[in-house]
Amino acid sequence: MSENNKAILEAANAAIAAGNYEGFLSFCTDDTKWTFVGDKTLNGKEAIRQYMAETYIKPPKFTVVNLIAEGDFVTAVGDITLEDADGKAAYYSYCDVWRFRGGKMVELKAFVIKNKVKDETSSAG
Repeated sequence: MSENNKAILEAANAAIAAGNYEGFLSFCTDDTKWTFVGDKTLNGKEAIRQYMAETYIKPPKFTVVNLIAEGDFVTAVGDITLEDADGKAAYYSYCDVWRFRGGKMVELKAFVIKNKVKDETSSAG
């Protein structure tokens, strides 16, 4: 079960990277819930769709360093780069803990930290 959930998350991530946000949402339950720890909580596919439309102006670039699956949970640790409408990049490190139900992603608890060192390095060049 956990290896199957890992493959589902990898396919969902591939959809995001390709800018196929509806394809990504097809891997989520209708009542999916995303909690960005210390920030906000999004409830349901429509809230996620709106978040992606506002935040993923260009498809995010991310690197998964570790992908750990256990039972109904898959944890992804890595780095993500988001670009705004002006093409200015912002760098983050993240740890996403996904919970699965019936082969779909039902809940995300995301720990996201702005990577200021990478920001400073990139703007210096």
